[in-house]
Amino acid sequence: MIGVRVCILDDLQEKDARGFRVTPPDGEVLSLIVVRKDGEVYAYRNHCPHTGINLEWQPDQFFDPGGGFLQCATHGALFRPEDGYCVRGPCAGDSLEAVPVRVDNGEILVLV
Repeated sequence: MIGVRVCILDDLQEKDARGFRVTPPDGEVLSLIVVRKDGEVYAYRNHCPHTGINLEWQPDQFFDPGGGFLQCATHGALFRPEDGYCVRGPCAGDSLEAVPVRVDNGEILVLV
């Protein structure tokens, strides 16, 4: 697996989620959600398991109003940020597709 730089860790605050597009060496553009919660960093493909559309309704607007879950703007499904598991909505029991991620020398890298 190759590490593709997404951003620097300081670009993503605690309890924050941002959208990124990265292009790995194979050329397939990936639309990602990168989340920082409780000192950990998680990455998911930015598409709802129910419809396949992107989750956010505006750039970088992924969390529900309470800030506890990632939320699909189209139908309100709620996903746990730490594992992408859907706890409520039409895709309850499904999960966002996780993308391996690591932090190396202050940079967030997705492993593709």
